[in-house]
Amino acid sequence: QVQLVESGGGLVQAGGSLRLSCAASGRTFSTYTMGWFRQAPGKEREFVAAINWSNRNTYYADSVKGRFTISRDNAKNTVYLQMNKLKPEDTAAYYCAATRRILTATMTQNNFGSWGQGTQVTVSS
Repeated sequence: QVQLVESGGGLVQAGGSLRLSCAASGRTFSTYTMGWFRQAPGKEREFVAAINWSNRNTYYADSVKGRFTISRDNAKNTVYLQMNKLKPEDTAAYYCAATRRILTATMTQNNFGSWGQGTQVTVSS
């Protein structure tokens, strides 16, 4: 399995931006579908975005579409989540995840087998 470490979280005002990074170990990173999930206090973990191995196909939750962008750099074993126009409801712990499954539009956390420890994003109003 691949080991994942997220970074880039923090406190930002509504309307601001943050970029999350997820560094992966191992030489097979480019074969994984990568995803971002988030979990707010008292809520279930939810899908945010996912990207296939070639960086050509992506899917987003409706709540972040048009504001967030997922991308990856296979040479650096890193996946990113650029978050713009942040809202207080985006406040959550954000988790990076990896799977060998082919990217689909209906991926859930059960499809992913490797997870990072999470990074906190707090958006103030």
